[in-house]
Amino acid sequence: MGQQHVAAGPVTVALVEDHQVVVDGVRSWFGPPSPVELVVQGPTIESVRGVAADVLLLDLNLNGTMVVDRVAELCAGGQRVIVFSEHEEPETVRAVLDAGASAFIGKGRATRESCLETILEVAADRPSVTPPMAQAIATDEGPHRPQLSDKERAALLYWFQSMSKASVAARMGIKERTVRQYIDRARVKYAAAGRPAPTKEKLLICAIQDGLVQPDEVTVYTSLAARTDEP
Repeated sequence: MGQQHVAAGPVTVALVEDHQVVVDGVRSWFGPPSPVELVVQGPTIESVRGVAADVLLLDLNLNGTMVVDRVAELCAGGQRVIVFSEHEEPETVRAVLDAGASAFIGKGRATRESCLETILEVAADRPSVTPPMAQAIATDEGPHRPQLSDKERAALLYWFQSMSKASVAARMGIKERTVRQYIDRARVKYAAAGRPAPTKEKLLICAIQDGLVQPDEVTVYTSLAARTDEP
């Protein structure tokens, strides 16, 4: 059901929701000229299975049953999952994020604008941090959140700002191989925590989800150095 790349045109959404009043509200958000199109809706995960959509918007409480344990299955199948739920407890938010969900939208404070923004970010494979996610990250003291040193975090931040590793080294006043060591060390820490981040994109998403990097810190930096980075 998931797609690796978003095609030109509206971002398509499949909605799993069993309350008609919520369905009607979401449908009104996605009406023309919205950049998002609701292509299928159903009260169960099975009711939308097999339908191609860029994003799956999933309620966690379906017909009285919590479906947190289904999130990992959906993500493993390649689906971009955004949880859309009133169950905003930090432990619930952390559980779905650890299962692979791309974002969590709280029904109690969702607006049309915030919902569309999150969907567009997730569909474009950009990291998104909503208020429930920020709260869950801030209150988490679990050992699966790797602790990075100040220099490791700085190296990652500059690298995420579109710098080459050579530019990061110049900015920090260190050797390029040291920058590589900092980045590799961060990857090792995430792998040891059971959250491998083999690509730059995945490492960025993990760092933002853990509050190590703020989304507004990741601004584009134009470097004069040659771009010779590998992922």
